[in-house]
Amino acid sequence: MKVLLFNGSSNAEGCTYTALAEAASELMKNGIETEIIQVGKDAVRDCIGCGACRKIGGKCVFKDDIVNEVIEKAKTADGFIFGSPVYYAHPSGRLLSFMDRLFYAGGAAFKFKPAAAVVSARRAGTSASLDAITKHFTINQMPVVSSNYWPMVHGAQNNPDDVKQDLEGLQIMRVLGANMAWLLKCIEAGKNAGINLPQTEEKICTNFIR
Repeated sequence: MKVLLFNGSSNAEGCTYTALAEAASELMKNGIETEIIQVGKDAVRDCIGCGACRKIGGKCVFKDDIVNEVIEKAKTADGFIFGSPVYYAHPSGRLLSFMDRLFYAGGAAFKFKPAAAVVSARRAGTSASLDAITKHFTINQMPVVSSNYWPMVHGAQNNPDDVKQDLEGLQIMRVLGANMAWLLKCIEAGKNAGINLPQTEEKICTNFIR
C-alpha cells in the first residue's frame, strides 16, 4: 500500500514538509510506502472549467505542470495527504489550483480512497484552510482521516526548527499517520473479505433557478 503526500508550499523543506515528513515516518513504521511530492515553486494554472478533460480520458488539457503526472500516480495509490502553509487564512493558491484541476480531471483516481489535510501556520487561519482542502475529499466520496486534534503545526515562515519544537503538532502528525495506516489496512481486509466498494447512483443535479 502507498500514500502520496503533497507539499503545497514553495519551500521544499520548510514547515509544511516537516509536518508531512512526520506523518510519513509513522506510515512507514506501519508498513505503508510513502512519497512526498513537491507541487513546486512555479505558478499553477487554475481550472477554467473547459470540460476538455471529459473528452481526453480524465486528463487536464494543460500539460505544463505535474497535474497529469499526479493523476497517473493516484490511480495506483491507496491514500493521500495534502499539506499547505496558511496564506491570508487560506491554503496556498498554488495548492488550491492544483487540487481543483486534479479532482476535476482525475477525480476517479481518488474516489473512495482515504485522504487527510495538513496545514502549517505562524499563528491563525488553520481551521479555514483545513476546511478548504477537505472540501475536495467530501465531494468525491473519500473517507477523511482525522487525528487527536485538528491536523496543524505552528512555526514562523520557512522555519522548520519552530515546527520541531511544536511537540503537540508533531504528535498530531504521527497519530494522523497511524490512523491513515489503520484505515488502509481495514479497507484492504474488507476487500479480502469480499466487501466491495459502494455502488454509486447516477448523479442528480438540481438547479435552483429554472
